[in-house]
Amino acid sequence: MTAVSKLKRQLVLAGVIFAMVSGQSFAAVDVAGVKYEESVSLGGKQLVLNGAGVRNKFVVKVYAAGLYLQDPQSTVDGVMKAEGPRRMHLVMLRDISADDLGMAFMTALSENVRPEDKAKIVTQISKYGEMFSQVSFLKKGDTIDTDWIPGVGNQCYVNGKKVGPVISDILFYNSVLRVWLGDKPVDPVLKAKLLDQPAAPKK
Repeated sequence: MTAVSKLKRQLVLAGVIFAMVSGQSFAAVDVAGVKYEESVSLGGKQLVLNGAGVRNKFVVKVYAAGLYLQDPQSTVDGVMKAEGPRRMHLVMLRDISADDLGMAFMTALSENVRPEDKAKIVTQISKYGEMFSQVSFLKKGDTIDTDWIPGVGNQCYVNGKKVGPVISDILFYNSVLRVWLGDKPVDPVLKAKLLDQPAAPKK
């Protein structure tokens, strides 16, 4: 972890401790009306909000997304190699069928994963698809959490309820993250936000 990342984490956790002591809530990040906590607990560890933004499709806001890590990372490689639990937290900003969302996810996953890696996780991709088969429709305000806990695996939740199986392959979890952080992310501006980077200038 770089000195800057360490300082950022220390400042965030210091703010969390202050909020706990003072009895104040600590949800400083507002993304299109969605409040993202600066810190969450997962797998017995305290995670910090690495970055958050909105997935836009043309002029439509589809969902807000926030990436939580144990230590802040500003590069894709840093996120993929990050130790400890991780969470991608989505909040729907419009109604959408689970089939449409699932198809978009699967297409983006296919476009951002190398063929040799895809061949290793074919079974896991099929299992991941089961998550969308268990939910017919997502309404504005519904949440999707995609969690990784070392020693346990990847588990998805819709509105806090477990959906789909636990998948224990870190290659698969990193492949899912590439939907947002890959070379062809679903939204380049969102990718920059999740990495807490300045957005690339429009060409």
